[in-house]
Amino acid sequence: MDGVGNSVVQKIPPQDRLSAALAEDMAAVNRLIRERMASEHAPRIPEVTAHLVEAGGKRLRPLLTLAAARLLGYAGDDHVKLAATVEFIHTATLLHDDVVDESQRRRGRPTANLLWDNKSSVLVGDYLFARSFQLMVETGSLRVLDILANASATIAEGEVLQLTAAQDLRTDEQVYLQVIRGKTAALFAAATEVGGVIAGADEGKIMALRDYGDALGIAFQIVDDMLDYGGSDAVIGKNTGDDFRERKLTLPLIKAVAKSTAEERDFWVRVIEKNDQREGDLAQAMVFLQRHDAISACRSDAMDWAGRAKAALDNLPVHPLRDILSELADFVVSRIS
Repeated sequence: MDGVGNSVVQKIPPQDRLSAALAEDMAAVNRLIRERMASEHAPRIPEVTAHLVEAGGKRLRPLLTLAAARLLGYAGDDHVKLAATVEFIHTATLLHDDVVDESQRRRGRPTANLLWDNKSSVLVGDYLFARSFQLMVETGSLRVLDILANASATIAEGEVLQLTAAQDLRTDEQVYLQVIRGKTAALFAAATEVGGVIAGADEGKIMALRDYGDALGIAFQIVDDMLDYGGSDAVIGKNTGDDFRERKLTLPLIKAVAKSTAEERDFWVRVIEKNDQREGDLAQAMVFLQRHDAISACRSDAMDWAGRAKAALDNLPVHPLRDILSELADFVVSRIS
């Protein structure tokens, strides 16, 4: 009987197990989010926010904050405020990203900018950023404020860098890493780091948590970028090939471009730099990706970063939550297997 039970447990994704282990904390986070996204004078704010916040997202980033704090023995309630802060920052960036990318789907649903308009998405995103800073201040920790403020600036910097780098064939893997460290990994790293800070952990443990979040975030984004060239719409929450149509030079394309022949480079110049995309170009791009083993090379990179995330956890106390966080790193990469 035990063998069967263990088998069933292993099939539950680690993210769901993290949610179950932190259910009480997460319920408090959700209550706080609903309370703070309210607006007495502008009803559109909760309308737009609720559309995204309650769209069935996994709440991975706030879960990381809660897990980091609990893993290190925190018994207060400021981690709830920080988890809500992290989710507000994330939601604000999604609202802004969808405007910048002119996206039409997010988490399998129409985007807020499509249902309302770009102005509403940008302004509600600004409101959520303001709310996030109010919550940070309530913890009374200048260090927490410093970490999350820096992360917010890094996220914006990464998005601006992507504007210029995404359609420039000179963009290499180093620049790509800088972009995704900004747009994705910065918030993962901050989410875990503030959990350690609020728990009063020593510097070694705080840095271990930060390193875990950073590496997990990089692996997560590499996988997301790979899925655009082979994942199902249900898995990625957007249309397959969106990055190609938006001319985003993500890691799979960067690897293919680096190995391209003169003829292939002409193709990439036309579809990415000159924005001259025609029917059948996505299929042709897939041929070039396969020819140069670009997806396989990306998978190897993602696995390497997942390994780094797991290694960082070795510096943290033995705890059931640590085990789940380790499995989470493997799970992030398993989405492409």
